[in-house]
Amino acid sequence: MNLADFDYHLPSELIAQYPARRREDARMLVVHRSAGRFLDSEFRRLPEFLRREDVVAVNNSRVLAARLLGRRMGIRARTPGKRNPTRREHLTSLIEALLIRPLADGTWEALVRPGQKVPTGERLFFETTEGKPARLEAEVVGRGEYGVRTLRFANAASLESELRRIGHVPLPPYIRRPDEPLDRRRYQTVYARPAGSVAAPTAGLHFTRRILRKLAKQGIEVVEITLHVGLGTFQPVHQSQIEAHALHPERFAIQPEAAESINKALQGKQRIVAVGTTTVRTLETAAAKGPHVTPGTGDTQLFIMPGFRFQIVGGLLTNFHLPRTTLLMLVSAFAGRELILAAYEHAVRERYRFYSYGDCMLIL
Repeated sequence: MNLADFDYHLPSELIAQYPARRREDARMLVVHRSAGRFLDSEFRRLPEFLRREDVVAVNNSRVLAARLLGRRMGIRARTPGKRNPTRREHLTSLIEALLIRPLADGTWEALVRPGQKVPTGERLFFETTEGKPARLEAEVVGRGEYGVRTLRFANAASLESELRRIGHVPLPPYIRRPDEPLDRRRYQTVYARPAGSVAAPTAGLHFTRRILRKLAKQGIEVVEITLHVGLGTFQPVHQSQIEAHALHPERFAIQPEAAESINKALQGKQRIVAVGTTTVRTLETAAAKGPHVTPGTGDTQLFIMPGFRFQIVGGLLTNFHLPRTTLLMLVSAFAGRELILAAYEHAVRERYRFYSYGDCMLIL
């Protein structure tokens, strides 16, 4: 399939720059796959569209304040001339690093901008949110494609506490504003627990404690799994033939009690409704040995595109995704490309709010 098959037009003013005043104020487009139709609704009505025997699976990963701002430092020799022919001078320039995932040797994989200017051996000095020097520095010890670098922090033991102190909320680039105090709360699900994501599992941002209580009262079980969102979720597709695309690995964990609940539901022919594409990829990865979920931890590079055979997920709550992305390909695989693109056209006409802080879609 071609990358152009997953394109659509979106007016820039429909890209949400702030969350709704209340989480459950989001609009919700309900897509019925078998009937090939959709219905305008609101997220607060989610329980009305679910069955009593449904099991709702959510990703409980917590977003790290993983965006660091600072300066790079290098040394170069001045061009020999009549004055100071041997003089060497330090060069400093602004730099941004988005920590993606920890590596086995205590280093971190990171996206560095501007990446083309940061060679191996470069030292990065990070700053507080007020632009003052912080007690955090790193050396570039590895270099990958598209701005990916491997960083070794000088004081790795205190990295987590330093991120809480000086890190910025890693808002996606289409949110064209600096992060604000409200983002530390709203770019996080209400059930977030283990820290490790560099982007929010955004479909879960609409849930409130009230909605969760309402689901429980209705007899709908909510189970938690974990996938730490990393580069694999949002890396762009560079090949025109999408089959050639490969995802970066992302770490996941499924606890035995979650696997037991899901497998029991599958045995009883109950529907598993996944909240977010990260949850879908985790559950379908864990079903590699058949139509059941195996508990444990691991990495997933599962790329779901049209033609994929879903073994676990029977319903999906998801936000609206960027064109030409693996996320749009996943929802197209689940509901059909033509139906999804028609639903997106409808959402544009009806002025839905798009992307991370926007509205959502329930696919049944």
